[in-house]
Amino acid sequence: MPASILLEQAKPEDVEALYELETRYFDYDRLSRRSFRWMIQKGNCDFILAKDENNIIGYVLVLYHRGTHLARLYSFLVIPKYRGKGIADILLQHGEKLAAGRNCIYMRLEVHPKNQTAIRFYERHAYHPFGLFKDYYEDHADALRYQKRILYPDEQMNFFPVPYYQQTTDFTCGPASLIMAMQALYKSIKPDRSMELQLWREATTIYMTSGHGGCSPTGLALAAWRRNFKVEVWINTQAPPFLDGVRSEKKKAVMALVHEDFLQQIKETDILIHNEEMELSQLDECLQQGGLSMVLISSYRFTRNKAPHWVVVSGADETFIYIHDPEEDEDSYRSQTDNLYLPIAREVFNKAFRFGQSGLRTAVTIYPRKKDKD
Repeated sequence: MPASILLEQAKPEDVEALYELETRYFDYDRLSRRSFRWMIQKGNCDFILAKDENNIIGYVLVLYHRGTHLARLYSFLVIPKYRGKGIADILLQHGEKLAAGRNCIYMRLEVHPKNQTAIRFYERHAYHPFGLFKDYYEDHADALRYQKRILYPDEQMNFFPVPYYQQTTDFTCGPASLIMAMQALYKSIKPDRSMELQLWREATTIYMTSGHGGCSPTGLALAAWRRNFKVEVWINTQAPPFLDGVRSEKKKAVMALVHEDFLQQIKETDILIHNEEMELSQLDECLQQGGLSMVLISSYRFTRNKAPHWVVVSGADETFIYIHDPEEDEDSYRSQTDNLYLPIAREVFNKAFRFGQSGLRTAVTIYPRKKDKD
């Protein structure tokens, strides 16, 4: 790289020059002035510019997922005049170094299938394809997903090939998580919104402070059992869950009644209930035995939202628990790539694997019946 090239963090006064480059060199999915300004001033990111004599000739923009160890290469540019001089290599390596410095283990990205130059560049830098994002770009082209492990390269993740399903409402994280787990075990399942809402109707017991209720572990367990899965439930209380989040005694009475009804229904099944906390070692064991666990977490560590939230544990290794999160947050510039195999440090996940003042800790694990296994 020429000695005159300097790398520095983007500043608010760079917005106009960045926007001019964006409109000149990108044909689709351009960042707006507002987006550039937000990234520089508020974004959870590293935004590094390459400058030659104070002129911006390229940049790398890396986003971070709060509370996790995932980095995403969101945008990357070197203007044509400066290509082939090693600047792109230096920018990418610098972005990876910054992400590794934040203890991110993966760098992920999306690339247009027609952009063969970029694909060759990423593959030369040891990025590997790990999936497809349908209808991702403005021209309705699919996005190729690539990732690179930039920390702990020798650790092997024990994971399931879990399809992704995004919840379509604010209150169906439980059904969406169950759909992902069921589809991973039975590939013939074709999910849609009708299935999502049907599962919610079967499993819901919870009153929220406003709007619709969510799903209880016993309700999700019954919904999975009815669809011919072997089911285990871990819950560290015998009382109806979530009561401490509801003020109305009438609503509490309804929740308790539905909970008792679910327990009576479970007595007529082979669902196994463990009235104890599920340890992370048991999550590992479930994966090893071919099961998938839906766990209830407090999402405060990741989104600053204190609501209960269901996710799927889709992998594990010595350092991290990996989840599929059914909720996408468009305001944070996250995509599905950020919600698949999302790495969370085991000690952080262990703290998030608990909800409310009572410290509710619960999970639902499903297995395929042997005779029906795909």
